[in-house]
Amino acid sequence: MAKPGDTEAHIFYADTRFERMARRPGGISREEAIEQAQSAVDELSTDFTGWIDEQLRELSATLADLSGNPGDKAALERAHEKSVYLRDVSGTMGYPLVTFVASTLCEVLDAYIAGAPFDKNVTDCHMDAFLLARTDEYRHMRPQEVPELARGLLRVVEVSSIVPSSGKE
Repeated sequence: MAKPGDTEAHIFYADTRFERMARRPGGISREEAIEQAQSAVDELSTDFTGWIDEQLRELSATLADLSGNPGDKAALERAHEKSVYLRDVSGTMGYPLVTFVASTLCEVLDAYIAGAPFDKNVTDCHMDAFLLARTDEYRHMRPQEVPELARGLLRVVEVSSIVPSSGKE
């Protein structure tokens, strides 16, 4: 253990390849790079509505498979993967409410993976929330702008995430 006053520690900063490339002359200004990135996101966003609809159809089909066979671990993993994907991409593309709904569904699916009992009503509730959140009227809204929906989903997560004890305590 080091004693107070020891000065043997040396702090150094690694010079990474990225940092060296960033310092090289040439290229474009930061503002121009941000503008180009925003332009690319805007261009992609026109196709995003179709993409999100496709993802929600696939998620819905996977959740329907789960309701028929709640013990299907592969379907549970697929549903979780879709939810994570929706959560991670939607905010960037201007759908913060979809990100919120996907995040709460991820928590529910994490609980199912941990052993909480599957409840079709919970997944149906999330799918209904997705359908609302992806509409033009709601797509730019944040959870705090629709407090009833946000509180309701958070409460559903809280109740449905209870994992029964295994009795091995």
